[in-house]
Amino acid sequence: MKFIDEANIEVIAGNGGNGIATFRREKNKPNGGPDGGDGGKGGSVYGIADENLNTLIDYRYTKKFLAEQGERGGSSDCYGKCGEDKYLKLPVGTMIFDGDSGELLHDLKEVGMTVLLAKGGNGGLGNIHFKSSINRSPRQYTAGTDGERFGLRLELKVLADVGLLGMPNAGKSTLISAVSNARPKIADYPFTTLHPNLGVVRTAAERSFVIADIPGVIEGAAEGAGLGHRFLKHLARTRVLLHLVDLAPMFEDTDIVYEARAIVEELQKYDPDLFDKPRWLVLNKLDLIAPDERAQRIKVFLDDYGWTGRVFEISGATRDGCEHLMTEIQNFVDAIKHEEKIAKEEQDALDAAQKIIDARLAFERHEEQRLRSEQNALARAERLAAAKLADNEGRESDA
Repeated sequence: MKFIDEANIEVIAGNGGNGIATFRREKNKPNGGPDGGDGGKGGSVYGIADENLNTLIDYRYTKKFLAEQGERGGSSDCYGKCGEDKYLKLPVGTMIFDGDSGELLHDLKEVGMTVLLAKGGNGGLGNIHFKSSINRSPRQYTAGTDGERFGLRLELKVLADVGLLGMPNAGKSTLISAVSNARPKIADYPFTTLHPNLGVVRTAAERSFVIADIPGVIEGAAEGAGLGHRFLKHLARTRVLLHLVDLAPMFEDTDIVYEARAIVEELQKYDPDLFDKPRWLVLNKLDLIAPDERAQRIKVFLDDYGWTGRVFEISGATRDGCEHLMTEIQNFVDAIKHEEKIAKEEQDALDAAQKIIDARLAFERHEEQRLRSEQNALARAERLAAAKLADNEGRESDA
């Protein structure tokens, strides 16, 4: 299936049905009253996050999505049928922007998350609602309101815990196929990967994480060179980046230190927040280096590159070192998830406490207003009583 991560669509909610002005006409009841029913409500358009989708291909060619119109009201107090709602299934991780202003409206981060995209119009009122003591035969009715209509831009950012970053042919696809259930295309030429691939790495029965592989990034990617610039956005939600470096490049004159620095510079140009994410250095293809030369080549590269962070030495083809790398990633991801869970629980507790405080303040304000009203009423009663007493005394003195 073709990977599509951007699409522009138009959503149109259904209009509400019109009310109707009719009168009751039955045998032996010639002067029946109004019995025009209300129009039905127009259908709304919703977006729902579906875990079984990973592309926006369904919205590449179908651009317009309409909910059903509400039906007109009928006689005998019959209400019109409401329009059926329209549900758009979207991949988890889809961001929904306003097509005109570019404002972010919704971010579908969780499976099953449902959001309203366009609200259906309300049904009109039938003449039954306009009957009164002075208007026994109303002929008024109202039309249904129009449903909302919006142009939207959909943008998919895949949800993954780990992102693979590196030059073309650095062995990213080989690594993700070795450690997960993903089966990307693998070949001995650059730019084999043309779209992101997701894989689930399971380190134990109840422990796993998601890893994402994007097309290789080359120098100038932030300005539009190559394919990686388009897919760098898919690394925005990751918790850690693995920077893969090919220590055994195809061409002997390849400057791997320069290429490694170029990757980091492209990250910083594209998105400073992406640059600030935790990043581990993974030295790949060690199986192509003679065992007695590996240590020296690794030392020379690290000295020239000036890297002081975490370093892992692996071979994606033979899987040497992959298990240790995946275990360390699992521990790191679990620790971050635990911290996020604690932070969420603390925030939820603060929100609950704030709601209690707000409710207490609202109750106190209500009590203050009630006491003030009672005091004002008592003061008015005292003034009226005093005025009445003074009036009675005046009458008695006149008498």
